[in-house]
Amino acid sequence: QVQLVESGGGLVQPGESLRLSCTASGSIFSFKAVAWYRQGSGKERELVAKITAGGSTDYADSVKGRFTVSKSIAKNEVYLQMNSLNSEDTGVYRCAGALGAVVVWGQGTQVTVSS
Repeated sequence: QVQLVESGGGLVQPGESLRLSCTASGSIFSFKAVAWYRQGSGKERELVAKITAGGSTDYADSVKGRFTVSKSIAKNEVYLQMNSLNSEDTGVYRCAGALGAVVVWGQGTQVTVSS
């Protein structure tokens, strides 16, 4: 079964940037879509960004203009470039891939934005 592993999280100051990676153990071309979710402490999980197999993207209103989702078929990776980070962006970020009727989740990576 294909697995997803996130990386790239960390502690940054407000206004700084981070790039998260979601690496698939198999071909990401198999996924109908891959999405990034986040969950802050005491908050519900929210969809942050999504990219389809065809390359279409969609974003939460709260991150539009600041975050960019992209992918590399050759590297079997999906990326989330996050710019102008603020404290509201703090949380555990997980990628999820739609593989037929099954959704495959990564384990998550922590992003903390704090001065």
